[in-house]
Amino acid sequence: MRMQDLFKEKTIYTVAEITRNIREILEDSFPQVWIKGEVSTLRIPQSGHMYFTLKDEKAQLKCVFFKNASMRLDFKLEEGMECVCSGRISLYDQSGQYQLYVNSVEPLGKGSLQLAYEQLKKKLAAEGLFDPAHKRVMPFLPRKIGIVTSSTGAAIRDILQVINRRYANVHIIIRPCLVQGKTAALDIAQAIEELNSFKDIDVIIVGRGGGSLEDLWAFNEEPVARAVYNSQIPIISAVGHEIDFTICDFVADLRAPTPSAAAELVVQEKEQLVLAVESMAKRLTEAVVQKLKLGQMRFSHLMKSYALRRPQVIVEQYQQNLDNLDKRLKIGILNVLDAKNTRFKTLTNLESGMSRLLKTKQSHLAQISARLLNLNPLAILSRGYSVTYLCSEKKALKSVQGLKKGDMLETKLDKGVIISQVEECRK
Repeated sequence: MRMQDLFKEKTIYTVAEITRNIREILEDSFPQVWIKGEVSTLRIPQSGHMYFTLKDEKAQLKCVFFKNASMRLDFKLEEGMECVCSGRISLYDQSGQYQLYVNSVEPLGKGSLQLAYEQLKKKLAAEGLFDPAHKRVMPFLPRKIGIVTSSTGAAIRDILQVINRRYANVHIIIRPCLVQGKTAALDIAQAIEELNSFKDIDVIIVGRGGGSLEDLWAFNEEPVARAVYNSQIPIISAVGHEIDFTICDFVADLRAPTPSAAAELVVQEKEQLVLAVESMAKRLTEAVVQKLKLGQMRFSHLMKSYALRRPQVIVEQYQQNLDNLDKRLKIGILNVLDAKNTRFKTLTNLESGMSRLLKTKQSHLAQISARLLNLNPLAILSRGYSVTYLCSEKKALKSVQGLKKGDMLETKLDKGVIISQVEECRK
């Protein structure tokens, strides 16, 4: 059989054709699957798509999580995380490799919201958003209070009821906002920023009534945490019930277990304040009365004193004291001048004696110098004499004994030195 006939009997595919057929088979067989495993070799390029491997102890599977789908994640996908991925199995033509095209991910062991909560809490704590040093003290009696919550919820009714009961004439500004849903976090953050534009607001209450973790989730999102941290006005967080803790609670300057408790924390009870003011006024009055009584007693004592009865005598005594001080001062000055004159005379006599001693010593030194000059053996050279040395010994020669032809001699004159060589010695 010829080769051409053999090919006519068999179907021959191109690489692209067989790859396309395999891809269609995979997609038809596994249009939606759920696969659990450990995330490995996670890579997120600039495009924002996620590429990772899902593996267990026996096998591994390449996965692609495109950006438009991954943006719906409530938590951050990390290396080593155990999770369940759902999606379709298909084949990437260029590499000929089958892979899972992910459309959702759920963590194993913990729900996605709980995991997202813990991840964001850890991140913000590392950045210092929970630092107690950043917390501000609540105003003692605010004149204007801002409230960020739903205008139709039970929280706003509870807050207003408590404030009206405790201190009805406080100025309140309500910024209604969403407290649940996808866009609630951005609305809450914007509400906080808007209230910060009112420079005379003393404190802001941010919160809502109780609910599930999903219901309270807007207060666990990063935009709300950043807005609370950046607020120039102190913020009380009042989200949910006493057992509910949100990221907003940790960032806020003060956490209230309920919205009603926040209202109680932010304003003092007016009756108690009135009683406190009355008590302080009474104590102040008693203190003033006591002060006046002491002043009257001192005034009465002064009126009976000797100084007020005979002031002229006191003045005369001070005048006499001044005269005595003036006299003592003059005597002291004269004594000082006498002492200085005595010291001056002493120094003058000492200087004269030192001058005479110096002249005597100079004369004595001149005499000794003259005697030394006469005793100098080299002084005779000035009268025409000379001294001859053997160069090798530097010793004055007294005779020719020991000299030989060729010895070098040094002859010292009054002015200069002659170097010569022995040619002949004569006795």
